[in-house]
Amino acid sequence: MPNHSTPATPPTPPVPLAALLADEDLGLRSLTEPADPADILWVHASEMADPYPYLLGGELVLTAGVQLGDPFAYVTRLVAAGAVALGFGVAPVHEAVPPDLVAACERYGLPLLEVPPRTPFTAVARAVWRLMSEARHRELRRVTRAQQALATAAARPDPVRAVLHRLAARLDGHAALYGTDGEVLRTAGPEPAPEVAAALARLARLVSSTTARAPASAADTLGAVHLSAYALGGGSDEPALGIATPRRTPGDHTITAVATVLLSLLTAAPHRSTAGTEGRDAALVRLLLGAAPTEVAGLLTETQEWTVTHAHPTTPTATTETLTTALTTALTNASGPALLDANSDSEPVRLLLPGRPEVPRVPGWTLGISSPTPMTELRTADTQAARALAHARATRAPLVHHRPATALTDLVPPAEAAARARTLLAPLTAPLPETLRCWLSLHGNWDRTAVALGVHRNTVRQRIARCAGLLDMDLDDMDVRTELWFALRHL
Repeated sequence: MPNHSTPATPPTPPVPLAALLADEDLGLRSLTEPADPADILWVHASEMADPYPYLLGGELVLTAGVQLGDPFAYVTRLVAAGAVALGFGVAPVHEAVPPDLVAACERYGLPLLEVPPRTPFTAVARAVWRLMSEARHRELRRVTRAQQALATAAARPDPVRAVLHRLAARLDGHAALYGTDGEVLRTAGPEPAPEVAAALARLARLVSSTTARAPASAADTLGAVHLSAYALGGGSDEPALGIATPRRTPGDHTITAVATVLLSLLTAAPHRSTAGTEGRDAALVRLLLGAAPTEVAGLLTETQEWTVTHAHPTTPTATTETLTTALTTALTNASGPALLDANSDSEPVRLLLPGRPEVPRVPGWTLGISSPTPMTELRTADTQAARALAHARATRAPLVHHRPATALTDLVPPAEAAARARTLLAPLTAPLPETLRCWLSLHGNWDRTAVALGVHRNTVRQRIARCAGLLDMDLDDMDVRTELWFALRHL
């Protein structure tokens, strides 16, 4: 038997009963005046004398009264099961809604709808699903706009304040940022009543507690106000976000989750910086006054290695301030303070990351990452990152790491090598390139080349002579053979 104490909630917004009554095509008529507005989660048609065992809660129950016995007993069971409304189909079983049924629904506060003969139950169910779908689309649009607004707020000069205010506005409530010791750092939205503020502060202290069992989030209600708190940073002894709203919907949860991630990144970045803004400013001043890079490295971070990253937007809009901020935030979260150099829309964004970070994929960007290098080799690392980015864009990979060269041929970018090969070997037409490749691989042996190609050895001689003439090269020269072999490998 299902548990009716807490109705299950479908992944779609509920439909207000008033919206269903407003559908003129259905022609539904309300026969009672419930004290509280009803929201429909499901539609269930049943002619059972007692549908209680088959209800989840939140249903609009539809019946023609085929097995209607005692109306008061029937309505009592519906209310106990959590049904939110009863729709009674008039004709062919009953010419009108039984008066006792109306009285029972009025006594127990169950909304009662009269379904006219022209309206089949399936039409009522279809109207509910349509209204749910429309509500779902409205909620998705609302969530999408809220996410965009929060991302834009995160790119403002004071991002924490901007995100809090945008969150409070989107939730139509109050948002507060609490420090690790429970003090209020920032607030946004209407100030709550003192008892609400005190309850919200208690939740914030709970999630930011230093105990190992501290939850990552907590929720409560105080009267009609919904309270929730979230730890920022994913661990104990961290700041906390507190929210007080007059209502809570699934969309509100998604919006809050986005804001929590942004605030976690924005509030955690200073803790991961070993130098801070003052160190960066001091390093910049000393560099401008002629100090060597190695002298100021310690002011930026304790590490003695750096990783250069080149980033290129995958869409024309990816160079906006919002996505650039998202890129910097993501890399800072992975490595520590990311030093950004956003040159222009036509050039890649360059970032300097301390140490040997695990650079993540960043939506909207293609990344090329250098090998970790000391401060004195940053120019080399910059070249490595540029080549890695070029390779990533050519292969449409979201991220490519520079790999140390294992052979001399690896020092030449593949695109440049292929272009050189096409130019050098352009005079040769089939089957000359394949004959030359086979002949060079067999160290110029005529007989073995003939066997490998399945032709006469004189044919091989004629083709190689033809190659030498078209290329105007001495194929007995080892340097020439080496260059041709290199070109054939990249053709």
